Amino acid sequence: MTDHTLQTRLLHNDYKFDPATGGVSVPVQHASTFHQSFDEPTKYDYSRSGNPTREALEKTIAQLENGTHGFAFASGMAAISTSLMLLSQGDHILISEDVYGGTFRMTHDVLHRFGIQHTFVDMTDLNAVATAIQPNTKVLYIETPSNPLLNITDIQAVVKLAKANDCLTFVDNTFMTPALQRPLNFGADLVLHSATKFIAGHSDVVAGLAVANNETLGEQLGFLQNAFGSILGPHDCWLVLRGLKTLHCRLEQSQKTAEKVATFLSRHPAVENVYFPGFSTHPGHPTHRYQCDGPGAVLSFELKDEEAVRTFTKQAEVPVFAVSLGAVESILSYPKAMSHASMPKEEREKRGITDGLLRLSVGLEHPEDLIKDFQKALKSLQPQHLFLEGRMRSEVR
Repeated sequence: MTDHTLQTRLLHNDYKFDPATGGVSVPVQHASTFHQSFDEPTKYDYSRSGNPTREALEKTIAQLENGTHGFAFASGMAAISTSLMLLSQGDHILISEDVYGGTFRMTHDVLHRFGIQHTFVDMTDLNAVATAIQPNTKVLYIETPSNPLLNITDIQAVVKLAKANDCLTFVDNTFMTPALQRPLNFGADLVLHSATKFIAGHSDVVAGLAVANNETLGEQLGFLQNAFGSILGPHDCWLVLRGLKTLHCRLEQSQKTAEKVATFLSRHPAVENVYFPGFSTHPGHPTHRYQCDGPGAVLSFELKDEEAVRTFTKQAEVPVFAVSLGAVESILSYPKAMSHASMPKEEREKRGITDGLLRLSVGLEHPEDLIKDFQKALKSLQPQHLFLEGRMRSEVR
């Protein structure tokens, strides 16, 4: 069914039904070990090395990302960490400056101990990327949109730089998913997901996915997946497969609401900055439109300071105040203390992750309910004269 759109292929793929029973749900195979023939090799022997339910998820995500090999891991960080183990002592990795805090921690605090060097760079600046590539650079690691400032990297341009320097390109596609962005189509070598987020979509499973674009890389990552053993269990694989079926309609609704909420926030006098690639004023907007099929459902906005954040989060009732994103419910996060808590203060400030920054992952609530809730919470931050001025400005528009 490769001639169908992705929206249709989310539902109608190689695992549309169980050929043994006709069941329209992938069977969950809980077996840890499999009976074998003494003389003939069998497809499955031990579930760390291969499991039918995990295989269904891995083949499905590979097809959706237009890759050759898919891999399911116990978490997004397990997928990222295992992939980074493709590097060896003395190698160098070039990585997006405002990357997810867990990726920063893995690179800065763990890989460094094994003699793997790294440089954080503004991936939106191609000249800076080209300048930072070293003779021992092996991987250019992109996160686009970036977390939490929603900076946009030109995937195709970075891939060209990587290929010219005999490097691989890894892309964290968590925010967009294959429903909105397919990095392998632009020449990337490996795409990564925290499937905990939009792909599974219901805040009930922790999972990671990786997709390689060629046989050699697929075999290398498959070896590491089996060697490290941080695989996703069969029931969690089933939950991710279930989430994939509604991915398109969830994202369609959430990103429409995100645009309305982002517009409201951008007009409010208590909000100092809004970061959302759907805005035409966003510096990465043209690139994002070229390589994505939508703006996504994540935005960040900046209040005056930590005290303003504390007041706002106590007043806002609709979103969950929590780590993570990409769920059916809206999730409001405080990067300083949550996603980027492992990043030293000076590193956060260097990247623009201020004490007043909040990240919002928009869920499936009615947009007017979210806006009314935020309007009430923001009102508590404003002196009366600013509130009246802001209301008048909104009415004029």
